[in-house]
Amino acid sequence: MRYFIELSYNGTAYHGWQNQPNAISVQEVVEKALTVILGEPIAIMGAGRTDAGVHAKQLFAHFDTDLTFEATKLQFKLNSYLPSDVATHSILKVKEDAHARFDALSREYLYRIALHKNPFNSNTAFYVKHVLDIKKMQQATKLLFDYKDFQCFSKTNTDVKTYNCDIMKAEWLVVEDELHFTIKADRFLRNMVRAIVGTLINVGNGKIRVEELHQIIESKNRSEAGFSVPAHGLYLTKVAYPDRIKL
Repeated sequence: MRYFIELSYNGTAYHGWQNQPNAISVQEVVEKALTVILGEPIAIMGAGRTDAGVHAKQLFAHFDTDLTFEATKLQFKLNSYLPSDVATHSILKVKEDAHARFDALSREYLYRIALHKNPFNSNTAFYVKHVLDIKKMQQATKLLFDYKDFQCFSKTNTDVKTYNCDIMKAEWLVVEDELHFTIKADRFLRNMVRAIVGTLINVGNGKIRVEELHQIIESKNRSEAGFSVPAHGLYLTKVAYPDRIKL
């Protein structure tokens, strides 16, 4: 039987989602908890892999077991066992061929920029000292919808077969003393969101002109795009699935 587990985590203490040979990961922590509680080895497959220091407000993973259990009781036991920076929110029985990664229709990310120095969000948002031209950043963001190939924003030496992504949403919003960037797509390349945000910050501070974004994307060259913003301001916020995976 296959189950989907809904998770959230603060990624500060972890070397990303995916298991690592010499560093602690969120996947490792969750697998250990499930293995101890269910009394058999449990391996999980996540909807994607977040980099070291990146957070998730919603991430789904699937696991298989023939054991019978009550989902709410297992969720309670997991939350009691897991460290304080990882939480489970639901456990759902799904069809045998449902896949947390390959069945995902879209993923949505949030990046938080602090517009003013604030000691209470220094670990959860990226503080930008210089004044940003938000209007120009919004204009440049609209140009993303003209493209599918985002190789210029991808980490080099990746094993992907295609750099094409279908961006469904990309926008900036001022929330109190922060600037929030939300982006939604069917898939994301490694480091893609952080590279996009860094490039758009360079538009906002005048280092890159709005129209130059066309040349950057068409170059397919990572060195042409802007810097990668720090991981601690990035959150995976939503993963969507088709109803057909449910029982």
